[in-house]
Amino acid sequence: MPYRTADTKGLGMPSRTPDELTDLDAPRPRPGAPVAPGLLRAGPRLIVLSALMLFLELALIRWSGSNVLYLSYFSNFVLLASFLGIGLGFLRARHPRDLYPWTPVALLVLVAFIRLFPVQLQNTGDQLLLLGGDITSSGPPRELVLTVIFVLTAATMAFVGEGVARTFALFRPLDAYGLDLVGSILGVLGFIVLAFLGAPPVVWGAIVAAGFALTAWPSRRDVRVVANVAALAATFGLLLAESLTPGTFWSPYYKVETEPTRTGEGLFVRVNGVAHQAHLRASRNPIYTTVYERARPRSLDDVLVIGAGGGNDVAVALARGAQRVDAVEIDPVLQRLGRDHHPDRPYSDPRVRVHIDDGRAFLERTDRRYDLINFALPDSLTLVQGQSALRLESYLFTREALEAVRDHLKPGGVFSMYNYYREDWLVARYARTLAEVFGRPPCVRSIGPKEAGRLAVLVTSVDPDAVRCPETDRIDLAGAPAPATDDHPFPYLRTRSLPPVYLVVIGLILAVSIVAVRGVAGPLRPMASFLDLFFMGAAFLLLETKSIVQFALLFGTTWFVNALVFLGILASVLAAVALQKRVRLRRPQRLYVVLAVALLVAWLVPLRTLLALDPLPRFAVAVTLAFFPIFTANLVFTQRFRDTANSTTAFGANLLGAMFGGLLEYASLVVGFRALLLVVALLYGLAFAFGRRFLGGTPAEHPAVPAPVAAAAPSPAP
Repeated sequence: MPYRTADTKGLGMPSRTPDELTDLDAPRPRPGAPVAPGLLRAGPRLIVLSALMLFLELALIRWSGSNVLYLSYFSNFVLLASFLGIGLGFLRARHPRDLYPWTPVALLVLVAFIRLFPVQLQNTGDQLLLLGGDITSSGPPRELVLTVIFVLTAATMAFVGEGVARTFALFRPLDAYGLDLVGSILGVLGFIVLAFLGAPPVVWGAIVAAGFALTAWPSRRDVRVVANVAALAATFGLLLAESLTPGTFWSPYYKVETEPTRTGEGLFVRVNGVAHQAHLRASRNPIYTTVYERARPRSLDDVLVIGAGGGNDVAVALARGAQRVDAVEIDPVLQRLGRDHHPDRPYSDPRVRVHIDDGRAFLERTDRRYDLINFALPDSLTLVQGQSALRLESYLFTREALEAVRDHLKPGGVFSMYNYYREDWLVARYARTLAEVFGRPPCVRSIGPKEAGRLAVLVTSVDPDAVRCPETDRIDLAGAPAPATDDHPFPYLRTRSLPPVYLVVIGLILAVSIVAVRGVAGPLRPMASFLDLFFMGAAFLLLETKSIVQFALLFGTTWFVNALVFLGILASVLAAVALQKRVRLRRPQRLYVVLAVALLVAWLVPLRTLLALDPLPRFAVAVTLAFFPIFTANLVFTQRFRDTANSTTAFGANLLGAMFGGLLEYASLVVGFRALLLVVALLYGLAFAFGRRFLGGTPAEHPAVPAPVAAAAPSPAP
């Protein structure tokens, strides 16, 4: 069957085989799909647009979560809005009126709404704990805020997605896909650099404005020019005012706001609008001293503090005679503030060694054993970016993590953990976990009224003589929830279920998405020929999630590890595209067999066996288990996608599937992460069933359809 490109279809031009196509053939616009003028040629333009799209998406996830507290706990809410928006942009690629030049106006409306209507979140009840401190709600109702932000984010990303799609359609499918991936990688790299430098939002906005100027430079002056210049100036002003606020810093995880204490010594620290830390002289504060009243280790030669923050616990350990303190803190800005402003200057003491790292990852890497290990208020108040419910500290509180703690204690060593747990069932869960790991219930000391977010201190040891526990501090574990595990690392979820707040979010997303897709795409029947690509998108999103979670467990939940995993995924996809452009398989259905085997191996190998490996072999095995299925899945996708005559519709269907996969991701709250591989296998099975007729080894053409259906991800989701 002859190969027919999108630019020749319907123009009365003769069909040509792929070998007869040249680069000059590719960038010819289709009728009804004009591309806005810009300063770049088609290839560089697509790269810059794709980089802009992914960079803007990451920036919106990061920035919106710092200003709307709900979004610190629903980071994939903005992600799914972006899926929908970019997909809608791909759907409109054939429309004669291009909306991409109006992107700055849409972005201004979104930024202004978030800045002018800040919201704080109340605790949602006894089923799911979102916050570790006492928070009162303010602002408009939660449902209204979430709906408006979802719609505005989707609209903004739809305008950007349309710009990408109109340029995407100028190329053969795999050429366009490859350029899109190159741009996506550049977008991730750009955001990594800014995170490392601690750049404020005004810098992010300047980069977005520069990308827009490069790709939408006007050929003539009209009302759009005035509107866009005004919108960019207003957006820049809002971000500049926020960025120049005194005492405000931007870490890779938080918007950090500080103010001096009444005495002028130390700081009060808020992150993402929540009171988080206070630098105090802590040697007589019961929050920090209760541990030492209960713990009786044989010595204090070696102390490990995980969640060192501003240094209060480090200062107390030094005052109690610790000879060496390993202070582990995941956020470099919080540690730096403690170093510069804590009144006791604990980080200047030569006995202290600072580790900017994930606490669980540090435990897995170190060979040192300790007299006292202290989990000191490790409440991150944010999620791992892009995940539905995995917080930065989630892997610290699993049964396997506390087994690692036990194994790093010296004979007679003591473990302690404390926080404002707020709910008795959460204290009971941790106490039960410690009882199972250490062989006896911990000593539990509660301080302060429950209404104020009662502090609970848990102290335990394998050696019963190492803990002094009065009768009043003993806990009844009857009815305590089961421990969290590495496969189900959700300690703040009381039971394996979907809490009402998540059901509301999913319902809102589905309702808005159905209305939006139907309004833009019209009847959905024309999408039937792309159902296999839809299921591939859903499966790939879950496969991506599983990879991110796997690396978070094996190497830490730090922003750097997360960024490297995204880059690895994009590189795997790009490698599959490069191979597919050079090799045409005679029996592509065999790729499904290879993919099934790869998924089976990934499911059979428990991650706990990888944790036992040294870092280098662990990395090699983890990369193979995570990225080989991704690479194979992309071979399946590109084999199908390469011969599609209607690339924007096909890509849109794939991205709509990715959005559906993002909703299925919440199933991990019930079944855990390992079981997601079974869902992935089922989805790829459906993709094979619906796409089997296109696997004959010859190009598969599809007639152009009027208005397709889609949704999009930060990068294509095969």
